[in-house]
Amino acid sequence: MKKFNMIDESFICENCNNEVQKLGYTARDHCPYCLYSKHVDINPGDRLNKCKGLLKPVGIEKFKDTFKILYKCEKCGIKHKNIMANDDDMDLIIELSKKEV
Repeated sequence: MKKFNMIDESFICENCNNEVQKLGYTARDHCPYCLYSKHVDINPGDRLNKCKGLLKPVGIEKFKDTFKILYKCEKCGIKHKNIMANDDDMDLIIELSKKEV
């Protein structure tokens, strides 16, 4: 079974209410303005998770030549990671890098 389903779609962020455009080079999985995501997938892009809670950005970790945003679901508490996008707010990325996880 395929573990990654490419879904690059625009959406309205449920945390900051900004309109978020498609990413264009891979699947959009979080808001570039506030970095929040939504707990909708079991495997990337499958939209099968019933939780639907907001994933709050809580930290950053180095990953190859970029970073991963560390998340904690505000509803179920699960921890999750997403690779940062080219258009993410770098000031927020820097602030997250100062936090201990």
